[in-house]
Amino acid sequence: MGRVFRIKLHIRRFSRRHPWLIFAVRSFMIFSAAFGGAYGFIAGSRPEVSGYDPNAFAIGISFLFAIACVALASLSFRLRFMRQKLRKLALHNEALADRNWELQEAEQRARSLSESQGDLIVLRDADGVITFVNDAYCELSSLPRGALIGSQFTFSVLEQGEAALQGDGTRIHDQKIASPSGPRWIAWREGLVRSDADRPAEMQSVGRDVTNRAETERALAEARDQADAASRAKSRFLAMASHEIRTPLNGIIGMSGLLLDTPLTPEQMTYAKAVKTSGDALLALIEELLDYSKIEAGKIDLEHRPFALAGLIEDITELLAPRAQARKLEIAAYVDERLPIEVVGDAGRLRQVLLNLAGNAIKFTATGGVALIAEPGVAPNEISFLVRDTGIGIAPEAQSRIFREFEQADEKIARSYGGTGLGLSISERIVKRMGGRITLQSQPGVGSTFEVSVPLAASDTSERGQTTFAAPDLSGQSIMLVAPQSIEASLIARRLQRWGGQTCMVSDIAVALALLPERAWHAVLLDRAFGAAEIQALAEAARIHAAQRIVMFTPAARHELQLASAASSAFTGYLIKPLRAASLAARLSAAPDVQAPSLAAGALIDAPDDAGTPAAPPARGLSVLVAEDNEINALLMRSLLTRLGHQAVITTNGEAALESWLSAKSAGAPYDLVLMDIQMPELDGIETTKRIRAREAGQPGRQTPILALTANTLVEDRYACFEAGMDGFLIKPLDREKLADALAGLAASRHLAA
Repeated sequence: MGRVFRIKLHIRRFSRRHPWLIFAVRSFMIFSAAFGGAYGFIAGSRPEVSGYDPNAFAIGISFLFAIACVALASLSFRLRFMRQKLRKLALHNEALADRNWELQEAEQRARSLSESQGDLIVLRDADGVITFVNDAYCELSSLPRGALIGSQFTFSVLEQGEAALQGDGTRIHDQKIASPSGPRWIAWREGLVRSDADRPAEMQSVGRDVTNRAETERALAEARDQADAASRAKSRFLAMASHEIRTPLNGIIGMSGLLLDTPLTPEQMTYAKAVKTSGDALLALIEELLDYSKIEAGKIDLEHRPFALAGLIEDITELLAPRAQARKLEIAAYVDERLPIEVVGDAGRLRQVLLNLAGNAIKFTATGGVALIAEPGVAPNEISFLVRDTGIGIAPEAQSRIFREFEQADEKIARSYGGTGLGLSISERIVKRMGGRITLQSQPGVGSTFEVSVPLAASDTSERGQTTFAAPDLSGQSIMLVAPQSIEASLIARRLQRWGGQTCMVSDIAVALALLPERAWHAVLLDRAFGAAEIQALAEAARIHAAQRIVMFTPAARHELQLASAASSAFTGYLIKPLRAASLAARLSAAPDVQAPSLAAGALIDAPDDAGTPAAPPARGLSVLVAEDNEINALLMRSLLTRLGHQAVITTNGEAALESWLSAKSAGAPYDLVLMDIQMPELDGIETTKRIRAREAGQPGRQTPILALTANTLVEDRYACFEAGMDGFLIKPLDREKLADALAGLAASRHLAA
């Protein structure tokens, strides 16, 4: 069967290849059959012996005609069927022709697009032979297409960038190539493509000229390096300028402080205070500029150490209390009991932010007060610090720019209150660096509330809900708070209610007198703001109704209560504003009917547990070696140390300081402390310290405590001090209280902890 089919197939292929030959053979066969049949019929009918029968002849002719008709009909149907097939084939051929034309047009368009676009396109086979290039490739290589196709031409590579392989197998890399038009940077994308199913895949390389981009990136990198260098130079310049300014400023502030301690006329006192105030303002400006420079240069480092949260907040309010009370404002703090005792974070930076916000609140508040509140935030381990005031407020249009550097709410405020406009900008950047946020809600004429939300996790030794003091149980106890409607009074009432007390706030003395007989009061808290005589009378009236009568006043009002307390024991205790939670708890937990403590100036304190504690005897003076090259600062150090009861030896350079230290040690009377200036001629403080530590190495006994006297506040300068072997540092301008604290601790223990 297969052989017959192959024979038929060969015959059909032969007929398609030679149609005229097949037509001639068929025509000859038809003619021969027709001629033979007709000739035989005529020849057979003509002889006499043929037995010709007309009837038979007619029947035969009819039969042949019928057969011919049937054959013609069959041929007609076959021809019609063939015409239909031919028509379908013609339509299909037209569709194929149209599709073929579209494909050719698309191929031509794609080829034209590939050849005319700016990117370089080249196809290579497995052997690296070029099979296709576009016009851009020819133009860059300066070679015709005919010379490139079939060759293994490649550009000379001057510099090769790093290659990256994508997930689809495409390789991406940059090359710096040499071309007739000069060096060019080309970004290549290489991948395998298959152009024909019968042919192997080829490597297609598409390159884009990125010379301008590469040059721009290189220029940007150079500009960035120059900007970093300029920023470092600026930071160094500010540090050097700060050192040079702090050195004379140390003398101005220190000497003016010493001058204020001497007998002066009122006019001289006014002038000396003006000098010291101007020096303090200049110092604050220098600190702001240095902080801004550090933040701008990205050199702000955060510590992660545990610190007491309540102590930090209350210390800030006590530090700002004199400033607020001088403006007749109240300042109060409240720390929610749900917060942990200790948290881990940068206490110094947080104190800086809160001091700035609370200081601004005092500056822009004329009446009322300022509250500093700490409470749990919305996120886990988040603490919100609210600084609320009753000041002038900030207009809505100014709130959007208040955190920008060198910006204030308006020019009128800048002229009236002064300032550089850097404090809020620095605070916002510090808060963001700590991972928190700072927001503002303000209404002109009503006040402002700054909210600082910072993530502060509890330390390992601290638990939420605990306090550093024993909170009194005031359940069922009635407490009367007689105070003006103020911020501090509302926070005191809030705390008393949290302790379970039934608090009755009264802002009128007459109302308080009327309410006293209604019930037995556990305690009556009286604010001295009503006047000494009024609260004295109220305390006398409360003797039979209240177990405790506690007066609250500012340190400036102590002298007004001394005379009254000498002849009366109406008060069982006192509290100094701003109140500490521990002091309030201790007073309310004390036994009732306690004799009133002395309100003499020397005994006035804000902790009942300290009453009656004998004062420590004064320690023996220290022998202090001071290495200071500035004459004025040396004179200031001598005066301060002498007033504090210590003996000072002044040297003007590192060599002299080292010789003096060696002489004292060899004589058996070593110095108790060395105050070492960092920048000195001949031998600086760092090198001098290293030499002292080298002499002490391997010798028995303790090392001599060395404190750095420096005007540099950069972190690297502090590290240099510690690496040299110093035990600490004091920043110029010198703070007399910090110096006294350091010397007092050293005098008590005769050693200084690192």
